[in-house]
Amino acid sequence: MPPAGYGFPPPAAPLPPEAHPGAALQPLPPHGGYGFPPPGQQPQAQPQPGGPAGDSSADPRTGGWPTVTPDQRQRSVQGAPLGYTAAVELSSDRLLKNQPKPKRPGANATPSRFKIGGKKEEAERLRKLELIRTPVLSCYRIAVISLKGGVGKTTTTTALGSTLATERQDKILAIDANPDAGTLGRRVRRETGATIRDLVQAIPYLNSYMDIRRFTSQASSGLEIIANDVDPAVSTAFNDEDYRRVLDVLGKQYPIILTDSGTGLLYSAMRGVLDLADQLIIVSTPSVDGASSASTTLDWLSAHGYAELVQRSITVISGVRETGKMIKVDDIVAHFQTRCRGVMVVPFDEHLAAGAEVDLDMMRPKTREAYFNLSAMVAEDFIRAQQAQGLWTADGNPPPHLAPPVPGRQQAPQPGYHGHAPQGPGQAQPQAPQPPQQYQPQAPQPYQPQPQQGWPQQPQQAPPEQPPGYGYPPPPPPQPQQ
Repeated sequence: MPPAGYGFPPPAAPLPPEAHPGAALQPLPPHGGYGFPPPGQQPQAQPQPGGPAGDSSADPRTGGWPTVTPDQRQRSVQGAPLGYTAAVELSSDRLLKNQPKPKRPGANATPSRFKIGGKKEEAERLRKLELIRTPVLSCYRIAVISLKGGVGKTTTTTALGSTLATERQDKILAIDANPDAGTLGRRVRRETGATIRDLVQAIPYLNSYMDIRRFTSQASSGLEIIANDVDPAVSTAFNDEDYRRVLDVLGKQYPIILTDSGTGLLYSAMRGVLDLADQLIIVSTPSVDGASSASTTLDWLSAHGYAELVQRSITVISGVRETGKMIKVDDIVAHFQTRCRGVMVVPFDEHLAAGAEVDLDMMRPKTREAYFNLSAMVAEDFIRAQQAQGLWTADGNPPPHLAPPVPGRQQAPQPGYHGHAPQGPGQAQPQAPQPPQQYQPQAPQPYQPQPQQGWPQQPQQAPPEQPPGYGYPPPPPPQPQQ
C-alpha cells in the first residue's frame, strides 16, 4: 500500500461500476495542492491566459506561463498559505544556535559600535556621522543590483538600511523587487503577511504614513521592509508600472528608500529601478566570476544610457575572508576604483552568512564599521541629489529660511528680506499689498479707561442704555430715594 501524507498524492478515486475493462482509460482526478485545481473542479473550467484551455504544455520561454494572482493561488498545506511551512519550521529561532541575548536596560545609552583609537579617529567618525545625518528634504532612492545571484544583495540592502536607520533615527524603507520570490522578508521579524502586490492594490487608499505602515515590517534598528510574494508566479507580475506607482506613493513618506533588485537586468521592474535611482550599489564577491559579472554589469549599464549613474555608483565586495589567499582582493578593488565613485570591502561575518534576521549588535566590529563607512559614502551624494532638485543652495547649505517647494505649486520669489526686492538709490520703496481689512464689531466695554497725563480730558458722558442679555452686564439696581 503506498504511503499517504504530506508530499504524496491522495489515492485515486475508484472507477465507476459502469466502466468495463475494454473501455479507454479515464484520467485521474486532479490532485489537491499548489498547481492543481481543488477537488471537484475540472481543469477545463479555468482556461489559462497563456494558452488554450486544458493545454498542459505551456512553455514559459514562449510566454505560455499562466498568470497567477494572489486570489487564484492554491493552498500548499491544508489551511496554510504557500510558504507557511518554511516560515514556521525553518525560522531563525529554530535554526540558529547562538541567539542574541536580550539587552539590559540602558544598553543603548553607551554605543558599542566599534573601538575608537584616538582623537583623530574619533574626529573622522564624527565627520562621517554628520554626513550620514545630512537632512534629506526629498526622497533619496538607492538601488542594489547584481548580475549574479548569491553575492549578498539582500544582505547588503538590509545591513545598509539598518545602519542608516540606526544612525539617522529616521524612516528608512527597503523594498523587495526581486521577481524570483526574494528573501528580504526573512531578514527581519515579520509583523504582517502583506506583500508588495497587496500594497499595489491598495494604492488608491494610501493617504498617510500609517496607511502604509500596515504593509511593512520593522526591525529593531528601525528599518522597515516591504516583502515580496513567496510565489514566483505572483512576484513576477510586479512590473515597471507598478514599481513607479509604488515609489511615487512611498517617496512622500520616506526620505530614503532602498530597493533589493533581482538577478539580471532585463526583467520588467528593472527599468523603473534604474530610471528612478539616485545611487547605484553593485554587489560582488571576492571571486573571479563574481568580479567579472559585476564589471560586465557596469559595461551593460554604460552602453544602455546609464553612464552617469555608473560613474557615481559604489561597488561592494561582500564576504571577504581575512585568511583568504587565493584571490587578490586589492586588484579587484583597484579595478572598480577606476570605474565607480567608491569601493567598500565588507569582511566575512558569520552572523550575516547565516541568512537569518539581521541584528547589528550580532555583527563583528569590523563588519559593522564597514557598513558604517558604506553609509557615509552613500551620504556624500545626498547634497548633490538635492541640489539637482533645487532644494539646496549652490554653496552646499540648505536654505535656512525657505520651506522646501511643494511639487506642482509655484514658489513665490523672495530675493530680498521681508519679501521686498532690493532697490537702488533714489527709488521709492514699494509698499507691500495689504489684505482688505474687514470690519470687526467691538464688544462693549463695561468701564471707561482712565485718562492719561498730557491729554485733554473729555467730559464724562453717561453711557448709552444697553439691552440686557448674554454678554452684557446686568443693569444696576435702582437706588432708594432718601
